[in-house]
Amino acid sequence: MDITVEERSESTGGTPSSSPKTGGRERVKELIEAIDGIGSYGGYRKTHRKECLSLVRRLKLLIPLLDEIGELHRDGVPGDAPGSSLVDLERALVSARELLKQCSCGSKIYLALENEAVMSRFHAVYDKLNRALDEFPYDKLGISDEVKEQVELMRMQLKRVKRRTDTLDIELAMDLMVILSQKDDGDDDRSADNAIIERLASKLELCSIRDLRAETLAVRKLMVKRKGHSAENVQQIVWLLRKLKQIVGSGDCDDTASAGYPHKALQKCQSLQVPHEFRCPISLEIMTDPVIVASGQTYERESITRWLDSDHRTCPKTGQVLEHLSLAPNYALRNLILQWCDKNGIDLPNKEEAARPPSPHNGSGSQELVDRISILVHDLSSPLSDSVREAVVKLRVLSKENPENRMLIANGGAIPRLVRLLSATDRNIQEHAVTALLNLSLNESNKRMIVREGAIPPMIRILREGTEEARENTAAALFSISILDENKVLIGASNGIPPLVELLKKGTPRGKKDAATAIFNLSLHQANKGRAVAAGVVGPLIELAEDKGSGMVDEALSILRLLASHPDGRDQIGRLPVIKTLVEIVREGTAKNKECAAAVLLELGMDSSAALLAALQFGVYEHLVELTRRGTSRAQRKATSLLKHMSKCEHIP
Repeated sequence: MDITVEERSESTGGTPSSSPKTGGRERVKELIEAIDGIGSYGGYRKTHRKECLSLVRRLKLLIPLLDEIGELHRDGVPGDAPGSSLVDLERALVSARELLKQCSCGSKIYLALENEAVMSRFHAVYDKLNRALDEFPYDKLGISDEVKEQVELMRMQLKRVKRRTDTLDIELAMDLMVILSQKDDGDDDRSADNAIIERLASKLELCSIRDLRAETLAVRKLMVKRKGHSAENVQQIVWLLRKLKQIVGSGDCDDTASAGYPHKALQKCQSLQVPHEFRCPISLEIMTDPVIVASGQTYERESITRWLDSDHRTCPKTGQVLEHLSLAPNYALRNLILQWCDKNGIDLPNKEEAARPPSPHNGSGSQELVDRISILVHDLSSPLSDSVREAVVKLRVLSKENPENRMLIANGGAIPRLVRLLSATDRNIQEHAVTALLNLSLNESNKRMIVREGAIPPMIRILREGTEEARENTAAALFSISILDENKVLIGASNGIPPLVELLKKGTPRGKKDAATAIFNLSLHQANKGRAVAAGVVGPLIELAEDKGSGMVDEALSILRLLASHPDGRDQIGRLPVIKTLVEIVREGTAKNKECAAAVLLELGMDSSAALLAALQFGVYEHLVELTRRGTSRAQRKATSLLKHMSKCEHIP
């Protein structure tokens, strides 16, 4: 369909412009074509892929119904019965098409930030489909029982669809909140924070220069579409996109000079039909220094080095695990590229080997670093405490620098020795050892090795008894390793939550933030929610939520919302003083504070009408009404849902 239903309705008064019989037949044909077109979308964003595929499957169940209507109408069904009864269905399909298009081509960062809004759009589409099929004139149109049963099956599936938040979505939301809070408060970067960016890149599937180029284009389109609306949200997206580019090592994906070409030469090169084999599979630019990796594929040296430095160990093109990281110059291909450039009058920059800085993947620099790490790892077991201290400090620094160093240090056997140093009598050595392990834990495989070597019990002891910096970095380390679900269970079962709650109560601002992040992540496991409540986490969370100067109001409310899904959590959070605090935040907080407080109240209200009645007694109603008018888009949705639930509560005797 080339125009939307709304456009047709405005021009025709809500009915097809053609004659009833022809209009109905054409409309059926258009609907079938629309569903076929929707089925051709692909590459759905990871955050909503499951919902997109489910929606497409359900829409395809309508094709037999439409085929049968088309056949019956061609055989002479009287009047405009098909045309008039399909208007609502057509509108639902238009909404579905626009939604799936955005999930296929839109900004991945935007879709993650606006996850709840996107999910609301899915449910709005489900509602439209249900309404369109609810009073469908099956008997009047002569629809067969077989097709009716198939449609009813789809309707039953739509009715069973319930709002849900997968663990991945919750973790993604927490990562976004932590990173964006740094943008808001100007917090300095730390290697543990870079790990969150790396994890976001993986979850959002923005791990390559090609992915980031596509995301940049999608963000530009979004900015044009918004035209100043939700400027804060767009600024957050642009800022996060820049951080992701830094992690992947792409710099500015839009900077033509970053590919190493003079601007005029690049323009001339782009105007020609460059042979496919001359382009780097990562950057899609013509290669100036092609190298071969272990899989046999060829890449531009600069692009593949960035890929490897970002802790990838696979071939970007084939996905094959690389047996080694050596890069062999592809002289034959380089000569062909030079000949082609000479023939077409293109001057490529001359990148001499001598001018290139040593790479851990090529040359003597790698062996020198390996030898240095080997000596430092050996010194970790020295009987001289000064030698141990010097070695662990140097490994701490090296492990912070880049992913390659973290792999080399782990492969050099440092993790078991660092874990043993967690029990050292010298608290200064403990501090450096746990910080080195924090840095090493940014690597996925290292997380498992650290836990396998028995690091959790001594880390929890340091969390109770260590220096201030050691406690903070231990909290960050527990957050990092608890990304793996099995480690959430181990940390909770090892009584790791109470000392985190203590750090949340009495730590420095950085320590409180690290503790809150770890507690949130651990509380994604259901059993840990009860442990956190039993450890007394609700009290300090309320204090942080009440303290506007803490800079952690949103973090505290996000954890409270998570704990409110547990019976013990609902019992404590639903008490009158806490409800009163939440209502006060809805009344006086920042836009984001109000949004988070409304989310906690809604979580409580979904299970307890008493909580809603208490909120009403504290005067929340008028502030929720105001929130539906002037709040953020998410706050408006939460406030609207709360008001609906409260309207039901008012009828309770």
